[in-house]
Amino acid sequence: MYDFSQLNSEMQRRLEAYVASRQALDPKTLGFDELLQRTGRIRAHWQLVLDELSIYDREGLRSRCEEAQNLLHENGVTFNTYEDDPGKLRSWQLDSLPYVISTEEWDQLEQGLMQRSRLLEAIAEDLYGPRTLINSGLLPAELIHSFPSYLLPAVTDQPARRPMLIFHGTDLIRNAEGQWQVLCDWTQSPSGTGYALENRITLARALPGLYREAPLKRLAGFLQAQHRALASLCNSQREQPNIVLLSPGPGSPGYFEHAWLANYMNFSLVEGADLVVRDGQVSMRTLGGLRQVDVIVRQINDPWCDPLELRGDSLLGVPGLMQAARDGEVEIANALGTGILEHPALAAYLETICQRLLGESLLLDHRETLWAGDAEHLPRILAAPELWIFRDITEPAKHLRSERLSAAEQSALLNQLQKTPWRYVAQARLQAATSPVYNTRSDSFEARNINLRLFSLIEPDHLFVAPAERQYRIMPGGLAWVGEPGTLLMESHTVKDIWVMAPVPQPHISLLRQANGPIVVTRDGTDLPCRVADSLFWMGRYGERLDIRSRLLRETLGRFLQEDQSAEESGMLPDLFTALEIQSPDPLETDDPIAETDVPFKYKQLYLNYRNRLLELFEEHHADGMPWLFNHFLRNCRAVRDHLGDDAWRTVNSLRQRFNDMPRTQGIIVGQRQLEGVVTDLAAFFGLCNETMPHHYGWRFLDIGRFIERVLCTLELLKLALLSARQPGIPLWEVVLATTDNFTVYRRRYRSQLHPSAILDLLLFDETNPRSVGYMLKRLERQIQRLPQLSSSPYRNQESRLVIQATSALHLVDIDRLSDIEHSADSRAVLAQLLDQLIAPLSELTNAISHSHFSHVEAPIQLVTMQS
Repeated sequence: MYDFSQLNSEMQRRLEAYVASRQALDPKTLGFDELLQRTGRIRAHWQLVLDELSIYDREGLRSRCEEAQNLLHENGVTFNTYEDDPGKLRSWQLDSLPYVISTEEWDQLEQGLMQRSRLLEAIAEDLYGPRTLINSGLLPAELIHSFPSYLLPAVTDQPARRPMLIFHGTDLIRNAEGQWQVLCDWTQSPSGTGYALENRITLARALPGLYREAPLKRLAGFLQAQHRALASLCNSQREQPNIVLLSPGPGSPGYFEHAWLANYMNFSLVEGADLVVRDGQVSMRTLGGLRQVDVIVRQINDPWCDPLELRGDSLLGVPGLMQAARDGEVEIANALGTGILEHPALAAYLETICQRLLGESLLLDHRETLWAGDAEHLPRILAAPELWIFRDITEPAKHLRSERLSAAEQSALLNQLQKTPWRYVAQARLQAATSPVYNTRSDSFEARNINLRLFSLIEPDHLFVAPAERQYRIMPGGLAWVGEPGTLLMESHTVKDIWVMAPVPQPHISLLRQANGPIVVTRDGTDLPCRVADSLFWMGRYGERLDIRSRLLRETLGRFLQEDQSAEESGMLPDLFTALEIQSPDPLETDDPIAETDVPFKYKQLYLNYRNRLLELFEEHHADGMPWLFNHFLRNCRAVRDHLGDDAWRTVNSLRQRFNDMPRTQGIIVGQRQLEGVVTDLAAFFGLCNETMPHHYGWRFLDIGRFIERVLCTLELLKLALLSARQPGIPLWEVVLATTDNFTVYRRRYRSQLHPSAILDLLLFDETNPRSVGYMLKRLERQIQRLPQLSSSPYRNQESRLVIQATSALHLVDIDRLSDIEHSADSRAVLAQLLDQLIAPLSELTNAISHSHFSHVEAPIQLVTMQS
């Protein structure tokens, strides 16, 4: 029946495996296949793909797929499910086989999606305007008013100035009969365009021949049109409107895409705390002051956008945003209130609504849907509940499947259906077509169900035309993922690029295009959001702390290996534990009675206790361990993802992979190797930041954070090694030099045995040494002087005074009194005083910088005229 003779033996074997995988499926569910006709012939629009892939043998195609996966990993394409722990971030598998749609099929699908966009916009304008659908009884009022995303503050008697729905996504499948079937719409903060374009770019690099020769429609033109549409929303029609992308933050599932899109579309990536409503206008808190925002592209769902009028417990939104939008002071895409279009029960009434509002029949079918609150629907649902998937409209994201419920839970669900039927929607189970997915392990094709998400955009030139004249465009591609019909995108581990075939090869389109006129050139960085500057600052601090802790722990592990297991003393280990800020094991604590009489055993047990304490620092859940430090560093890196270069981000991903492996560290030597890799990756990261980030305010805050941490750690190390150590001397001094990476410098410069005076000169006073306190104070003073000064006061600010205070203490110390620290109590007292005088102001420096630049304290406004 199947004839693959026109293909080479490798491709024939893959296709035979595909046929076998289809035959292994349940015959009752077997229907339409995307790749093969019922006659056994390959569908014409798949022939080109198979011909191009035929040039790869088993190892060739597998290596190309691995290359694509490596590219995704290097670019940091990750997602999570609102887990605060960045170590839980997941990467999905990108299938090298695209999901192919023929030109003829696309033309039909495109028309149906365009109609759906017009219909959804008409529904939104009616529900927040004349409400004819409710008043006429086409939509039950309780169905709409019980949904959490129906926002009464958005209801108005005024006609809409522009469409509420600028951009939206539609999930659909091809069913077992070969017909397109819509699953749901995403109208509040549709995600996926960034992932779709990243998938396309990745596979084009991994399989350049295939993507170069294929006549497929390009994606970038859609994003170009989206940028134009958003810029056209600006009320003031400024040449350079301030467009921001409002994200929930690094903990959200799609934060990678938020940062990716902001960078690609040249938007500012902001969080709720970055925006403020003043005098009715929305402004962004920046280092240069408040900057008016013209358009907000939101990635936050309706109820969370304004804690003043909507959900009062929201920490994601902007107080007063709803009123600013009503007054037309800011445009929001999509408009607040469009979440009602995601109501799962709307599908039960769409056919009738389409006839009423558009005078047309619905072109795209949708899964059968029944609302239990409808007296005609409830008996059908109760008669066979096992045939349906249930949705609670008060918790729209929750799906209830009878086969996954216990008997008690099923009984409780049926009781709730009878008591509060208005809360529940029943959706029919679907059978989907099969499509090929490449299995890299077996080098074969397998039959799987595929979900698709396609995207619609209003034409930029049709924003302000009459509703009947508006036109929409559909992204010629999108995002596909493997899973049974209705599987959520974030629950799938395999995604696919969607190919829409074109009659002829299409030209490459880039969003980086020639400007039509002059642009505003800026270099100062004052438009940087205060939160971003804060995150860059703490990225520097945690990164430097991680570097120093890694170096110090590496030296501690090395010294530990040199210790005598049966020695009565633990040498310098207690001092090194103090430097690492961890508690040394108590030699008197033991549960073994043998240890009370067997002294060698007692000290060997103490040795093992030291070893266990050190290895605990590699564990995932240790409160002050290495993974804990890295997670704080990573969280700040993710918060400024759109400010980091691609190469710098690759080093972050290398570090993440290293720390994912770290809990499996089994010994001291393996731990040392891991730490050496951490030190190298961190050096590469900060080196790339220094080489690729513009040296404006953002980079300066990063640099200040690094050197505040470095100078404080250096001072604490010197204080321990020269003043408070239990076992002072050459071994501990060597650790200080190794930790500060100055061992080689010391040997080359002094060519003698270690001496405290020489160490102090190198690490305190030598302003040519990047690791010395003198150099770091000088660098901090220079960077702080170049920060934006919001105050018009002619006097120095607090952070400048603190650095000058520390610098003065260093410059004014009597160096001669520090010449005999080993034998003179007076010298040690002078050194202790000097170190305290340096540590005190530098410890206050972070608070001063935060108060001046990150808190954005505004001047008070006099509300009442005082009479004399």
